[in-house]
Amino acid sequence: MTVIIENEFLVATIAEVGAELISLKSKKTQLEYIWQGDPAYWGRHAPVLFPIVGRLKEDKYSYDGQTYSMSQHGFARDSLFEVIQHGKELASFSLKSSKETKKQYPFDFELILSYELIEESVIVSYQVENTGTKEMYFSIGGHPAFNVPLEKNLSFDDYYLTFTPLKSRIQLPLEGPYIDLDHKTLGQTNTSLDLRHEMFEDAIIFETKGTNSFTITSDESEHGVTLSYKNMPYVGIWSPYPKEAPFVCIEPWCGIADTLKSNGNLKDKLGINQLETNQLFNTQYTISVK
Repeated sequence: MTVIIENEFLVATIAEVGAELISLKSKKTQLEYIWQGDPAYWGRHAPVLFPIVGRLKEDKYSYDGQTYSMSQHGFARDSLFEVIQHGKELASFSLKSSKETKKQYPFDFELILSYELIEESVIVSYQVENTGTKEMYFSIGGHPAFNVPLEKNLSFDDYYLTFTPLKSRIQLPLEGPYIDLDHKTLGQTNTSLDLRHEMFEDAIIFETKGTNSFTITSDESEHGVTLSYKNMPYVGIWSPYPKEAPFVCIEPWCGIADTLKSNGNLKDKLGINQLETNQLFNTQYTISVK
């Protein structure tokens, strides 16, 4: 089942499984901005990553003396959400802890995803509530994939990525699926980056602070897409090389994969968020199109 919201400019379609944005289309041009999930490259569109981001070492972690197993990016992306609000331009979805989630994740929670259209943008909001009696540890993030090229007469190499603010950011390299903190560098986000498939031998990961915007654009077209947010500490940029996939993901994260030196304790995990009982955690990002 899917839910559709629309305004004068855009139509957005969200799947109830994963509360995943599966389409964002311009009414004027009929351009589709979201990757349509061809499994030959990658079968998803814009999954939510919760309650972890990235890969755990050996797909395991420990908490309170017990060991739990959880696959990459967590279980929310494959869970059925409940539609709790559906208006013309706004829809909200809820996922609550259950006996099934507690096999992987021993916390009581409610996760609410909301999508709101405002002019030529969609605001994607995350709210996490700790509904249990103990402190909760979690990560959360987005994984939206954008069609590149947007138009049939253009190619992947016609596009480039721009950064706002235009300044260097700390880049966190990967060794396999894990973060190699000992070899972090300054990334060249003080200039635009031409998109080439071979640049994605690994996901490109930056630390981010304050307000950030990332734009996929081309000098050959007036159309492009921008993802922006405030105070999400990491961003991943990914396309599945060596496949020459016609999309690029811009992924804002509150959390990150395990490091090479991770001890597996959830409380010690890099980028982990802590939430006291009955407290709320809120964050959001915005996708704007032209």
